[in-house]
Amino acid sequence: MLFVNWAFENHGSAQDLYHYTRVARSLGHEVALYGPPNPSSPFTYTLDVNSADAVIFIFEFTTHLQHGDLLDLVRLVGKVPRRRRVVIDCDGDYNDAMSVVGDINLRDAAASQQWTDVCDSLSDKIYQPTLRPRRANVGTFFFHGYNAAWERPLNFGDKEYGMIYVGNNWFRWRGLHRVLQALEPIRDHVGGIGLVGQGWEAHTPWGGPALSEDAYHTDPEYLRAMGVSIKPPVRFDQVVEWMSKGVFTPVIYRPLFDHLRFVTCRTFETPAANAVPLFAQEAGFVSEIYGEQAVALALGDRPSERIADVLCGPERYAGVIREIRRHLAANHSYASRVRQLIDIVES
Repeated sequence: MLFVNWAFENHGSAQDLYHYTRVARSLGHEVALYGPPNPSSPFTYTLDVNSADAVIFIFEFTTHLQHGDLLDLVRLVGKVPRRRRVVIDCDGDYNDAMSVVGDINLRDAAASQQWTDVCDSLSDKIYQPTLRPRRANVGTFFFHGYNAAWERPLNFGDKEYGMIYVGNNWFRWRGLHRVLQALEPIRDHVGGIGLVGQGWEAHTPWGGPALSEDAYHTDPEYLRAMGVSIKPPVRFDQVVEWMSKGVFTPVIYRPLFDHLRFVTCRTFETPAANAVPLFAQEAGFVSEIYGEQAVALALGDRPSERIADVLCGPERYAGVIREIRRHLAANHSYASRVRQLIDIVES
């Protein structure tokens, strides 16, 4: 399977791209990213379209090819038949244009129609990482997955931070701000607060132009007043280790993803850390993804109380975290993802 994706090592689906390649090989298959071979990259790249049995377009951030030009696109669609081409829409763009609390997927109806036409020209197999696609011709495929090897032993002593969040700011200020506001009444009991990622210290765009100012919105003065320490982004294979530096780490999405009930890479990485995951999503979503026991870690309507309880006795939640890990390993492994994707290709 040849994946087409604009890959970055410190954001997006880097973790997933890396693990698909490794797990597919262990199952007797091969996954590679489209692009010139790069020995210094953690990803496996190839320009060999002729040997591809399937092409998987994984759209996030951009609709452009990372390497090559329109001739490369012609090669991709010309060498692999339509029935073996798949589109995975990780950003929710294969929908009508929508705005959710300042977060938008596309500029207007014309842009939505144009992108729909592009995806439809590539494949009849369109998938999104949600159990509730909005369009009847869209299927569910959770591209992101879980690896039990990520799991760190649970030990909540000697922590550098009370709270740490690892992720770049892309429409995520509202979610983070809600968590920080919940910390205000108990700030003296939290300890250090850390942010690891791009876009938190200034409004300067770090990932290119955005359709809305909300994409890069932040409040550096508020962060300084809260005593938040900001660190640069880390590579995908350091994410779980950094999350493990905190007593708890929140799971926050952009408003559009909450609205569409999308999963992301952080959905599955966070419970593997040596930290208490606190879910900012509604209880129904938390239950269907992590299992019913995980609702005990949903922030809910009283986030300050939930956080205070976790900080007072994080070890009391170790059993819940282990149950979540077992649930994710059983239902969301990369091996199961590879098998599902092959079934989609062959359907």
